[in-house]
Amino acid sequence: MKRTLSVVVPFILAVAACSSAWADLQALPGTKLLEWQEEDLSIRLMDGAHQFVDEYIQTARAKRARFWAYDSSSKQAYNASVKWNRQELLSIIGAVDERLPVAMEHFGDAANPPLVAETTTYRVFQVRWSVLEGVFGEGLLVQPKRRPRAHVVALPDADQTPEQLMGLAAGLDPQRQFARRLAEHGFELVIPTLVSRSKLASADARLRRSDQTQREWIYRQAFHMGRHIIGYEVQKVLAAVDWLKGKDTQAPVGVVGYAEGGLIAFYAAAVDTRIDAALISGYFDARENVWAEPIYRNVWSLLRRFGDAEIASLILPRSLVIELSAVPTLTGHKGAWHTPEFDSVSREFDRIPTVAAFPRPTLIHDDGHPTGPGSVPALKRFARGLGVESDMTLSTEIPEEQRRSFKPGDRQRRAVRQLENHVQDLVRESEHRRDRFFLYHVMPELADGRWSTERRHDTHSLEKFVDGAAPFRRQFHTEAMGRFEAPLLAPNPRTRRILDTEKWTAYDVVLDVMGDLFAWGVLVVPKGIPVGQRRPVVVCQHGRNGVPRDTIDGNKSAYNNFAGRLAERGFVTFAPHNLYRGEDRYRWLDRKANTVKATLFSFIIAQHDQILRWLETLPFVDGERIAFYGLSYGGETAVRVPTILDKYCLSICSGDFNQWTRKVAATDQPFTFMRTIEWEMPYWNLGHTFDYAEMTYLMVPRPFMVERGHLDRVGRDRWVASEYAKVRWLYAQLGIAERTEIEFFQGGHSINGEGTFQFLHKHLDWPGPTN
Repeated sequence: MKRTLSVVVPFILAVAACSSAWADLQALPGTKLLEWQEEDLSIRLMDGAHQFVDEYIQTARAKRARFWAYDSSSKQAYNASVKWNRQELLSIIGAVDERLPVAMEHFGDAANPPLVAETTTYRVFQVRWSVLEGVFGEGLLVQPKRRPRAHVVALPDADQTPEQLMGLAAGLDPQRQFARRLAEHGFELVIPTLVSRSKLASADARLRRSDQTQREWIYRQAFHMGRHIIGYEVQKVLAAVDWLKGKDTQAPVGVVGYAEGGLIAFYAAAVDTRIDAALISGYFDARENVWAEPIYRNVWSLLRRFGDAEIASLILPRSLVIELSAVPTLTGHKGAWHTPEFDSVSREFDRIPTVAAFPRPTLIHDDGHPTGPGSVPALKRFARGLGVESDMTLSTEIPEEQRRSFKPGDRQRRAVRQLENHVQDLVRESEHRRDRFFLYHVMPELADGRWSTERRHDTHSLEKFVDGAAPFRRQFHTEAMGRFEAPLLAPNPRTRRILDTEKWTAYDVVLDVMGDLFAWGVLVVPKGIPVGQRRPVVVCQHGRNGVPRDTIDGNKSAYNNFAGRLAERGFVTFAPHNLYRGEDRYRWLDRKANTVKATLFSFIIAQHDQILRWLETLPFVDGERIAFYGLSYGGETAVRVPTILDKYCLSICSGDFNQWTRKVAATDQPFTFMRTIEWEMPYWNLGHTFDYAEMTYLMVPRPFMVERGHLDRVGRDRWVASEYAKVRWLYAQLGIAERTEIEFFQGGHSINGEGTFQFLHKHLDWPGPTN
């Protein structure tokens, strides 16, 4: 996990004889006096960041119109007009893998035969069907004894079983057994099992402390690899549709789902036009607060283009029935969920576009109150969308379970294990995917074998590489880290002197950035700078739960006073405050940002952009020599922010450089983020695009260094060395091997400040100590 790096340090303000009144403190020349009373501005900064993103989310709905241009002149024209939005939805839910040819298999043994139950009108079979390599759908197949009137994929809630929907198991009132009702009226049904919300069972104490459900366990690892628990379950539905349509391409096919199953049915109908009708029960609402729902519903960039009304528009002009139903009350899922208010559902329903000559969707409710799930009016309207008229009465004949030792928990474990294995295969293959994505694109001779040992004295064109990498840098910013569509404000710098030593003076600095978001940091200015001299700057970045003053801590923490020590060597230093303080408050900030295609680093990059612009205006700063040096989460920043902001002329990553894909998404290592509380660590599809080597490639030709303690538990030396070897190799091939270094030292998660300080003196062209 990211080590918490914070320390409480008493500070001498300005001069000992000065009054302690804030009004007596001095500002940096050319700036206004900072008059905020707090010494620690991190809470105020976090409040401003949340206010900014809350307002940004609220404006997202109005901006969606730019993505939509409905053409209702015909069904074909309409589908063509929303085609790219349908593709985008498929992409952001991770339903991108080509499905296998589907085979529906009845399976069982003597104790648990394939034929689960039989009534006078239908038979129920235990089945599984192929979806992806190593991934199967599993559940029940219900076949009428006469020719089916229509075909339906029926989805229970995640905490229900297919058997409960059919009345084969206890736990569900007969009036809520909508699959059984459809079966009695001649529908052929496939009823998949969903991954449940039960807590992950483990003997690993750290894993238990991470407090994950089975759905989150899959979500976390899959998200980083461009996949999603939602996408996987949509794929299972679509594979069932493949099988149903494979029997008869003209057969009407519908989907019906409740609660979590309603979500999956909703998305499946939106992305597949072969589905003729959908009944969505207990899942339809305004989604502006989707960030507050259970974490496994976190979909990258969702609100930028989609609310539920826009997703519903992808189902049009096909039949859509929405049923307001009471849903399970969920808390403690890194988000919560409860039955929405009718007014909220109704307002979102009214936003579904009216398409001329096409029928409107139907909203079913009980005079403004919940009904169902699977109420008779809802099922009748759904059946009508499939060309079936039925009264949907329910008989008293209850199917009887024939399996003697069936355990739904075993099926649940298979479902989780299969999805985990699929993601872990992606993790293991990801290094090669990233090479094909980036390095082989920029240096195609690597892919086709032209870069051989015969060319051991040759180097690749540095200029050509930098030009080829430029679009990847833009993609890293926009698609991986995310950026807000908001201009930077005038910086309006406010400062106050906080510490005066024999060799330097430190100031708090506050700059406006965007809206209520501001930047805060500590500027340390060496004394005795000659008039007109411009000095190099080292931006010194704290880690998780730290604050800027920790970097001038008098050697009382893992930072080892590195901003102060560098200032004593003549460097100007600036220690920004990054937002990863306050534990879950910054994680919720990241969750909010994800909904509008942004991350925690979207805020941080904007703040650093403003900081750099301001620093280069200072009369004693050389804007061409501003370096970055960060520890822990600050080390994570070192391979993200300088990658994008090329005003940073070099970067040093301390206590963080790693094989990031494995660190975030691998489940076979005890110290990965899969086993910790850091649920904000997955970045959408980063595992297939940029690991630490690729992030560093984007900094070429600027100098880059890694500082690594042998005893640092954030990773393993062999992981760090392996990933860094790729960086060293590339710099050598480009003829700039002298611009990169790694220093291993006998220590832990801390600033060592030996080889790195020499690296700074060398590449910032600043003389080192004479003694």
